[in-house]
Amino acid sequence: LGVIGLGHIGSATARDAAALGMDVIGYDPGMTIESALKLPRETQILGGMKAVFAQADYISLNIPFINKTPDEGGTKGIIGEELLAEMKNDATILNFARGELVDSAALKAHFDAGHKGKYVTDFPEDLLWDHDQAIVIPHLGASTEEAEDAAAAMAAETIMRFLTTGEIVNSVNFPTTLLETRDTQTSVRIGIVNQNVSGSLAQILAVFGDKDLNILQQVNKSRGDIAYNVVDVELRDDVDWPMVQKDLTTIPEVISSRFILGETPLGGYGYAVNHPEKGYSV
Repeated sequence: LGVIGLGHIGSATARDAAALGMDVIGYDPGMTIESALKLPRETQILGGMKAVFAQADYISLNIPFINKTPDEGGTKGIIGEELLAEMKNDATILNFARGELVDSAALKAHFDAGHKGKYVTDFPEDLLWDHDQAIVIPHLGASTEEAEDAAAAMAAETIMRFLTTGEIVNSVNFPTTLLETRDTQTSVRIGIVNQNVSGSLAQILAVFGDKDLNILQQVNKSRGDIAYNVVDVELRDDVDWPMVQKDLTTIPEVISSRFILGETPLGGYGYAVNHPEKGYSV
């Protein structure tokens, strides 16, 4: 089994396949440490999608749909003529991610030219839904009672994780951000959202330096135009924390900041924004 995309679903697919006795290979250019730790030990990570297509008997697609062509940095039609040419003659593509990932015209032409494989999906579309080598099943997985309960629980847990720790997982428009646990009695955790432009991080860290605050740990992640910083600093009674928050938030490139408070209401009520018209508010 070749797994394209080794996030939450992809790594679960790899584990289940390994449990069934399959040999698992995979590729994910943005694989996180957390996802890597969830993979079966025997999983072989390859250097690109072409390598997966060349070696796999079954290919599972588990990547997000980004409505741009691959040349534009998206995933629309990413499974096209170039990758299909690498595929084994009897290989099967499993697409339960998004129908738009596959260039249907290219896949139909590939089948019609003599390829003996199959395409299994729950996204019917005009070119392939009645093709002899396409197996199209109902798209109902997310509509079962169990799936809806699990999705609701995951959403609540994800929000609570962000509110209590500042960590971000499963976000569409923010980068995955993970940190070690902190001692709420001796540190303050500050989350800062800013424009992803050069020099922003230096300005943020300069605020802590100017106020002689000891940084215990810090992480900076970005996705597209947005950057997200989480900084743990040493808790001190002689610091004007609301002023620290104001100085951070009024940096021109900063969008908002949040102090994760623990037991003490430091930095106002925790959340501050630098509105382009209304200015600073807590």
